[in-house]
Amino acid sequence: MCVTLPPLRLTGAAILRDGALQKRSLVIENGLITKGPLPEVDMSGYLLLPGIIDLHGDAFERHIAPRPSARMPIRSGLRWAAREAAAHGVTTAWLAQCWSWEGGLRAPEFAEQVMEALNAERTRALIDLRIQIRCETHLPDTRQRLLTAIRRYGIDYVVFNNHLPEALELATSQPHKLGQWASTNNCAPSEFLSLLNAAQARSREVPRHLCALAESFDEWGVRYGSHDDPDAETREYYRIIGARIAEFPTSASAAKLARACNDPVLMGAPNVVRGGSQSGGVSALHLISRGLCDALVSDYHYPCLAEAAWVLVDKGVRDLPQAWDMISRVPAEIMGLADRGRLDHGMRADFVVINEATREIEATVSGGRLAYLAGEAGARLVGAMAGPRLAAE
Repeated sequence: MCVTLPPLRLTGAAILRDGALQKRSLVIENGLITKGPLPEVDMSGYLLLPGIIDLHGDAFERHIAPRPSARMPIRSGLRWAAREAAAHGVTTAWLAQCWSWEGGLRAPEFAEQVMEALNAERTRALIDLRIQIRCETHLPDTRQRLLTAIRRYGIDYVVFNNHLPEALELATSQPHKLGQWASTNNCAPSEFLSLLNAAQARSREVPRHLCALAESFDEWGVRYGSHDDPDAETREYYRIIGARIAEFPTSASAAKLARACNDPVLMGAPNVVRGGSQSGGVSALHLISRGLCDALVSDYHYPCLAEAAWVLVDKGVRDLPQAWDMISRVPAEIMGLADRGRLDHGMRADFVVINEATREIEATVSGGRLAYLAGEAGARLVGAMAGPRLAAE
């Protein structure tokens, strides 16, 4: 259950405002950042930074299915995922749900179940939860079904990806790995191979399919991009269709083409924290240091979002305002969210409270509601909340 903060003025902290850390107060009232002489809370020793906006995270899958054969209720899994995200400073999150030929947790029917569950859960969620559809390209026969789901559930973000080449290569060169892939989707290797071949047989229909989807997305205001572009040619292919967001390009050439065309480039925060890609793609640090990456996303690990910002600071790649912009202001701009990503009057009261000495997140506030609370910051805020309640009684 979310607790709404009473009207408060937070003082003494360093606040990220107008691209710089400033010593000034932050006033929150009725879920918004506002003005006014309200009861004060001393937050000396803390940083107040805009809430993190995560455009792509699939860690929620672990809460729904901790093991491939052990599924949990979807609504419960979404609730647990929101708690984890909030504990790491996320106030708006897109859950990256696959729409794929792979079956299991990535099948269209399961995606529809997740959308339905989130639709039922949204009003009680700790943070603003949304769904991004990771649309495998070789499913032209599901186009109308996908469009119906997007309209019904208000999906506002889709990325195209094509994992068939990778899967077909594994089927030939490393069949044991294909078997592992099949097992994660509760599928026998022979059945999985049949799914591969059936999808590959639809290849000639794919360009027309994607263009038809793009036309609907443009009409409905759905933002869309591509995922795991291996080279500049692939990025150009999707860009011509209209998929302007480049998510996880695996080569510098793909990222360079995207930036040359002013298309935003998203990379995984774990790539930054680990010092490289777990799948052998281009280094996110390499791209960031060369101005070829605009925003970072959680990918498979929520804690890495804030941690990546500090890595960029410690390595001298970005100062803190610039690094934090990559997980707050810039993602908000990419998605056209004018009410968040900055701490300014009239904006949503989405912010995190970070211990300046330890760099630990001790509070997350989403829409003026407490989503996470810990440590000394938690004690101060709880004390401030008790004051108005006692006065009211």
